[in-house]
Amino acid sequence: MKLLILGGTRFLGIHLVTAAQVRGHEVTLFNRENYKTDVESIKGDRHTELHKLQGRRWDAVVDTSGHLPRAVRAAAEVLANEVERYVFISSQNAYRDVSVPGIKETYPLRTLTTEQLERANSIDTSGHPSYGELYGGLKALCEQAAQDVMPERVLIIRPGLIVGPDDYTDRFTYWPVRVARGGEVLAPGRPDRFIQLIDVRDLAEWIISMLERGTTGAYNAHGLPNSLTMQQLLDECKSVAASDAQFTWVSEDFLLQENVAAWSEMPLWLPEDAAPHLEGFMFISPDKAIKADLNFRPLRDTIRNTLSWYKTKELNAGLDRDKERALLYKWHAQT
Repeated sequence: MKLLILGGTRFLGIHLVTAAQVRGHEVTLFNRENYKTDVESIKGDRHTELHKLQGRRWDAVVDTSGHLPRAVRAAAEVLANEVERYVFISSQNAYRDVSVPGIKETYPLRTLTTEQLERANSIDTSGHPSYGELYGGLKALCEQAAQDVMPERVLIIRPGLIVGPDDYTDRFTYWPVRVARGGEVLAPGRPDRFIQLIDVRDLAEWIISMLERGTTGAYNAHGLPNSLTMQQLLDECKSVAASDAQFTWVSEDFLLQENVAAWSEMPLWLPEDAAPHLEGFMFISPDKAIKADLNFRPLRDTIRNTLSWYKTKELNAGLDRDKERALLYKWHAQT
């Protein structure tokens, strides 16, 4: 199979290339960056240079970098006669309401006002733009744009939290790295609170297998809900790293009082009482994908491989050491 990947130089894209090559497929990348020499790369900006893709044939395109509906529509229009299928990497944030557990692919999606869409279109796309609260609505409209141009030929993937090697966000990486350092570790909220995640390699391998089968339609791509707690994650991190870490579980009220930023400064934590609109965020249903042979590797493999990949650098998420120490001191002083 000949595959074109829009993007492909970061996280999921890297592992899609690897998964495709392992299975004997030929990969071409289209992006603004240079990539490793064993992959054909067409250098260009998807917003201004899509003409560079004309006159070529691929079996499918995987769009890992689509954030604006007009950009996805333009790519689909250029590629409609060049590819058989369009794979769009969307997000669970495309759902309008995640206040209840068990959301399936048929649930309503977000929408944007004309003013919001105009604001999104005005954001500079020369780097890696952040669309903030517009992100989910934009992803939903991108899905629709691809389907409008290539009806019955689009595969939509809606992942939740993707983790593992090459994760530039460090939202998961923080925990294996912090626990491996040992000592007293500040842990958020209830130990038995469930979390939901998927290893990037499981996701990439499954997407390639879906392409091989010619699958279309929308699929949630998540780990199993109600199967992994925060305490289990931290205990497994400790076991894998053979660490002497000791966990101090602090209350959500304390974290909120101290203005600790959920999800970024305290990765994988969403305040339960303060965010009822997110009660289903870690409980999205992956049943349809599992029936389509989505499989999951052991958590300890994800932790071990993340630690092996990680190189000493400043993490992009999590508490810095001084703030963690200060918070632990204050917590112990009042309890």
